Amino acid sequence: MKIDVLTLFPEMFEGVFNTSILGKAQQKGIAQLNAINFRAFSTNKHNTVDDYAYGGGGGMVLKPEPIFAAVDHLTESLESKPRIILMCPQGERYSQKKAEELSKEEHLIFICGHYEGYDERIREFLVTDEISIGDYVLTGGELPAMTIIDSIVRLLPGALGNETSAITDSFSTGLLEYPHYTRPAEYRGMKVPDALLSGHHVKIEQWRREQSLLRTLERRPDLLETANLSDKERKWLSTIKKS
Repeated sequence: MKIDVLTLFPEMFEGVFNTSILGKAQQKGIAQLNAINFRAFSTNKHNTVDDYAYGGGGGMVLKPEPIFAAVDHLTESLESKPRIILMCPQGERYSQKKAEELSKEEHLIFICGHYEGYDERIREFLVTDEISIGDYVLTGGELPAMTIIDSIVRLLPGALGNETSAITDSFSTGLLEYPHYTRPAEYRGMKVPDALLSGHHVKIEQWRREQSLLRTLERRPDLLETANLSDKERKWLSTIKKS
């Protein structure tokens, strides 16, 4: 997968792109990550990328020319247009489902804004997706883009050391992940559940499923409304709720 990020602050991505899972994914040739300063595509002699909004109001607005020119540069030799993602607090709320969808693409372009906002023509005629990571506003789109890119790359085959890790993550199954334990089996009187020490794979999987259901019920009951549950599990949860 190739991921290009259009930003005014490419230096922000250096540490993120070159360490941990993202760094290893690049070393393995699984992902190619690039941060590009779209100021280089400004046609203004002062290399400005923003201007005052028509009609007045506070703040500066990103001009369309540098963004369009940067995307043209990245896509001029491509037969098909890649997904172009605008980081925007007005966009679709990001989710694990969206991460899984985007992980199937070969090429993604992220646009990170600053200032008051974007010229509407960028939103209307250039991008394919608008994404928000939550109902709050940050200084720019760089941190949200890093978050999303990390969530996507870790889903690519070979990116994680254990291929089952991404499959069992919270939200990937529609539920929160079950609790984890490691050695020692007892620490300061706190014991690892017997099921995990039994060596009985069926019992272990049953325990993990039940714990995942319970944790979701306690912390994110809204997820249960759309989770893929059996009739037996729904009855079991109903009993738990009443107790």
